Amino acid sequence: MIERAAITVLGSQGFIGSRLTREFIRRGDRFWAPVRQDREIFDRPLGIVYYCIGLTADYSTRPFDTVEAHVGYLAQLVERANFDYIIYLSSTRLYDDLCAPEADGDTVLKFNPNNPRHLYDLSKALGENILRTIVPERSSILRLSSVYDFEAGSPGFLSHLIQRIRDERLINLDSSATYYRDYIFIDDVVLSLIAIARYRPCGIINVASGKNTSNQDIANTLRPFGIDIQFNRNNDSVNLPVCNIERLEALGISPSETLHKLIDIVESFAS
Repeated sequence: MIERAAITVLGSQGFIGSRLTREFIRRGDRFWAPVRQDREIFDRPLGIVYYCIGLTADYSTRPFDTVEAHVGYLAQLVERANFDYIIYLSSTRLYDDLCAPEADGDTVLKFNPNNPRHLYDLSKALGENILRTIVPERSSILRLSSVYDFEAGSPGFLSHLIQRIRDERLINLDSSATYYRDYIFIDDVVLSLIAIARYRPCGIINVASGKNTSNQDIANTLRPFGIDIQFNRNNDSVNLPVCNIERLEALGISPSETLHKLIDIVESFAS
């Protein structure tokens, strides 16, 4: 008899999946983290599934892998696997082309098949649609904003910047002062993932800070620490909506304010 898994983490070697499993180990929670393409996934009960499989930075150079990760393998899982509930990690990047002040899971999205960048968006959106169409009562979709951490090797713009300020005081960035994003700290993401499994809400939830932070905001925050950030571009054109996080807050999650967290991180480097 195959033992039933209380929790299954797919993509456990990635940035978010690895941090999630680390927290499960710390808490003493029972989970299964199968290796990639493990055939046993379709032969044993999976319990609650965290679908952390995905490509972000390299989607443009690996288009077929991107579609397979976001759609193809997910479709196989929904059709063939024995699971109680699935949590699918999507992205707030799906809001990037909206001309709206705010966005949440009910906001109508906008895509252009002629835009190569929208390969990522369309594949994530189709993965979402599979769950909302086929197993709407046994799934939730988490649209994550730009996740950051201070540990070496963490991906993303803000993570890379934080790692540079350990040793550098003059930093040139290939971006503009006006560019902005919603950033969320990795610990807040992990807490959100655990809360989702506890309450099992259905539908789409923004896992974000709920506030856009510009590069100039970051530069101003770091300047008192003797860190001078200079930008190589002028006025990158962005008009990103604010992520509505009411559904996340209803689960008891209060994400860190990005600039306050950044100060805490920088001060910890000096201690």
